[in-house]
Amino acid sequence: MDVAVIKYNAGNVYSVVNALRRLGVEPTLTDDAQQIMSADKVVFPGQGEAAGAMEYLRAKGLDAVIKSLHQPVLGICIGQQLLCRHSAEGDTDCLGVFDVDVLKFKPERHEDKVPAMGWNSLYDMASPLFDGLDDGTYAYFVHSYYVPVCTYTAAKADYIQPYSAALHKGNFYATQFHPEKSGDAGSMMLKNFIEI
Repeated sequence: MDVAVIKYNAGNVYSVVNALRRLGVEPTLTDDAQQIMSADKVVFPGQGEAAGAMEYLRAKGLDAVIKSLHQPVLGICIGQQLLCRHSAEGDTDCLGVFDVDVLKFKPERHEDKVPAMGWNSLYDMASPLFDGLDDGTYAYFVHSYYVPVCTYTAAKADYIQPYSAALHKGNFYATQFHPEKSGDAGSMMLKNFIEI
């Protein structure tokens, strides 16, 4: 199983690499277009800032590469957001795989902190990523921006309002949360992705 983890200027790629290793997968961490295109599976992870990340991807030609992939692709955190059409973060045009915009959380009450950080439960889960997991499964989130509930929503979570905790369209899967930091449930999701 050849799994490519896209290397770019967004943090947290090594925790994803280590999570895959714990599943017995030795991934290739790369920004090489040919390696990414020839992999069996591609993981597009990261945490960071949308405008700078898109600038890097465009400079490397990876924006076109990612959109053209036909094998299963998993976007994580900012990886999910960059797969969308546009992000309010830095007024950034993104990859447009998912035809939906990324918005910023607007606190409505004193206790609404942004970024949303910590464990949150998932519901309305409808994707092979969640095979063997029940509604109410907890996952770990850190984010100030979110994808609204839309036609691609594959799981929901609530913070200030319901939003897309995961997206799915064709061979593209994405999670706003970090499966690599979500304990046994997150490991199961990564395992499910590898087995798609």
